[in-house]
Amino acid sequence: MQTQIELTTQPIPARPAWSAAVAGTFGAVVEFHGLVRGEEEGRPIAALEYEAYAAMAERLLRTLAEQASARNGCLFVRVIHRVGIIPAGEAAVYVAAGARHRAAAFAAVMEFMDQLKQDVPIWKCRTLPAEGAHE
Repeated sequence: MQTQIELTTQPIPARPAWSAAVAGTFGAVVEFHGLVRGEEEGRPIAALEYEAYAAMAERLLRTLAEQASARNGCLFVRVIHRVGIIPAGEAAVYVAAGARHRAAAFAAVMEFMDQLKQDVPIWKCRTLPAEGAHE
């Protein structure tokens, strides 16, 4: 099983590549892109700002990805989480899971995302209002 974890301030590519080392060994890859919506609490926004306790966040992201992968029989999991200012419409998180069968890959991604939201020290620290919107 292979796990790749990355915290970045850079935009997440629309189609991050998974590892060539496992290509051809799985029958399904499930990808999830968590996007910043253009509204927060009913108000239009331009962006969200995320902060992380990086060392702990990376360690927990890896642990959660490995656990979800092992429980669901995945061969590969890749996680990219962006920090800093993320404009509306861009991805804040990307998760991919590769498994022999689709059910395992879907289950791993769902399980991972549920745990990420609960346990990982990455926070929305600021909402940047859309131009002309009132805070």
